[in-house]
Amino acid sequence: MIDIQTIRAQFPVLDQQVYGKPLVYLDNAATTQKPLCVIERERDYYLHENCNIHRGVHYLSQMATEAYEHARQTVARFINAKEVHEIVFTRGTTESLNLLATSLGRMIATDASLLGGTTKQSTCRLKVLVTAMEHHSNLVPWQQMVQLYGGELLVAPMDDNGVLDLQAYEELLKQCPKIVALAHVSNTLATINPIKEMIRLAHQYGALAVVDGAQSIAHMPIDVQDLDCDFFVFSGHKMYAPMGIGGLYGKTEWLEKMPPYQFGGEMVDTVSFEKTTFNKLPFKFEAGTPNVGAALGLETAIHFIESLDRSEVEKHEDALVAATIEGLSKVEGMRFIGQAPERSGLVSFIIDGIHPYDLGTIIDKMGVAVRTGHHCAEPVMTRFGIPGTVRASFAVYNTLEEVDVLVKAVTRAAMMLR
Repeated sequence: MIDIQTIRAQFPVLDQQVYGKPLVYLDNAATTQKPLCVIERERDYYLHENCNIHRGVHYLSQMATEAYEHARQTVARFINAKEVHEIVFTRGTTESLNLLATSLGRMIATDASLLGGTTKQSTCRLKVLVTAMEHHSNLVPWQQMVQLYGGELLVAPMDDNGVLDLQAYEELLKQCPKIVALAHVSNTLATINPIKEMIRLAHQYGALAVVDGAQSIAHMPIDVQDLDCDFFVFSGHKMYAPMGIGGLYGKTEWLEKMPPYQFGGEMVDTVSFEKTTFNKLPFKFEAGTPNVGAALGLETAIHFIESLDRSEVEKHEDALVAATIEGLSKVEGMRFIGQAPERSGLVSFIIDGIHPYDLGTIIDKMGVAVRTGHHCAEPVMTRFGIPGTVRASFAVYNTLEEVDVLVKAVTRAAMMLR
């Protein structure tokens, strides 16, 4: 059993009151709170190591560079990347996906052989396959990419429980998309998609597989070699790390072929007015001064996660989800959005006749922090014919007692709004 109270003691932000009531923080799918070890590591960097990296020969620059590259090694080990240079530091999932859409789009559009045609003539349009449950960050960049190059966006449907239709997914693969972009865990429905099988099918039909791991990396072990994904992206701030840091894993063979995403310092090898050559991996994708302090905070967050028994954490979070569903099921007019048998980390719901914003506002006054709205997944809300949901999402520091507070707050708010 994990010691929740000892864990909670590492998160001082939780030990406060809002509106005169103890804070119950259930908005972890948006961002997790940060343990003291992460806060102190970033603070320590600015107190003792602050320096620009890679280009200095003096002591501080060497120390900061060594620490930054060690953080990259830690990330590579954490997700079992084959090579350290397969880890590119970014600002998070959104920037990682924009990098991929921009760079892969340029690469494919300028190399017709990747589309199954010739340089002068290709009968295959650039197509990208996404799912009906994607976050805007794993939808809009691909949508803009195919529009720019005259391609097509394909969408794999889901059923009323929020479960993907794998038969329809495979039928869409027969249309020869070059990229398949998949949410590992839905940020609105909690659905855990069978991405290993979906990646296998994508490769069978000649597509590259991109996995959005923003909602999975904090809740379950990730092994990119076992998954065999071509790319995996994540955000630090959803896994107890600082904001403004995240990562992109990519297989070496593709990262080497892809053109740079941004241009400037650090990502170059040689520069003249006539020609520029680019740096080796991963640096050709890391233009400009990086967020070194946050990268060190990310490394510390990984150490924090690894200090826990992850199987026990999963059991604990599953128990929180189950208790929430059981408790809220007793509220009149309750409707759960997303009821997949394989789920993780959150519960989305609405109450008949009550707008999610109204419900969330009253719950907040009772000290419970939940997220309301479309959660950057408007097509999901359109699919279910609703304006949005109330979403309670969990982390290792949440307790069953907090679930009780949530249920009582929702019950009381529903009575007030009827």
